[in-house]
Amino acid sequence: MTLYRLLALNIDGTLLRSNGRLQPSTKEAIEFVLEKEVYVTLVTNRHFQSAKKLAKALKLDSLLITHGGAFITNNLDKPFYENRLSEEKTFNLIQVLENYKCNVRVVHERFSIGNRKKISPSILSKTLINTSDSIFYPVQFVDSLSDTLRDEPVAATRVEAYFSQEEDKEEAASTIRDAFEGLEVKSNQPHKLELISKGVSKENGLRMLAKHLKIPLEQVVAIGDSTDDVEMIASVGLGVAMGNSTFEVKHAADWVTRSNNEQGVAYMVKEHFRKQQRIDFLRKIKVDQ
Repeated sequence: MTLYRLLALNIDGTLLRSNGRLQPSTKEAIEFVLEKEVYVTLVTNRHFQSAKKLAKALKLDSLLITHGGAFITNNLDKPFYENRLSEEKTFNLIQVLENYKCNVRVVHERFSIGNRKKISPSILSKTLINTSDSIFYPVQFVDSLSDTLRDEPVAATRVEAYFSQEEDKEEAASTIRDAFEGLEVKSNQPHKLELISKGVSKENGLRMLAKHLKIPLEQVVAIGDSTDDVEMIASVGLGVAMGNSTFEVKHAADWVTRSNNEQGVAYMVKEHFRKQQRIDFLRKIKVDQ
């Protein structure tokens, strides 16, 4: 029987219910697995402060994989790992995107800056407004992002752009791919482009953390629900898809649990880890033998 020493959890659509709340049973399940001396981390596209707030509620003091793998730490002022777009690249990307009718958002671990409304309010409400933002993560809107960045340069963890027209989005994506090196352009969501430094992903973030902890990937459990969780789920010893996942995510997984509204994380964790003894206890048995 494989001993699993690291549990990685996506947040939205996995750890939290559709209403954004944490179920008591999920919290109990995390406490249960922590007692077995399993290292628990969160792997999310959210900014660090938002993930840290949830980690605190779960009594986790672990390194958190945030910004989709671009920023890993348990202390905002002392990042364990960061892979961001340079100030120059961030500025140049904004100059290109300002030629299109789109809303642009520059994302940093401490704040985000966006341009004022240019597209349909309905698209903005579905995409740009993120429930993970709060008073401890300033969100600023300006008339000209390029002017703002010229005065106060920012090395972004990512740049997001939201378009009313899909053809505009694809044209912008093509232009950026041709003009920039060392950049990944993700356009698999309707109306949205996501621009990140090459090599940034949840999978790579988890690989880096596992290596730091000296835990083989075969001893890692990862639970997720979205398309950008697929590679992470497929790469670990036990990949788990939520019941609310798409077929692509479920197909990559070793285990499909219940949905996030049906206590899927709590069910999987307690069902799987109840058979696993505390890691220290297992070590002692091995020594005695």
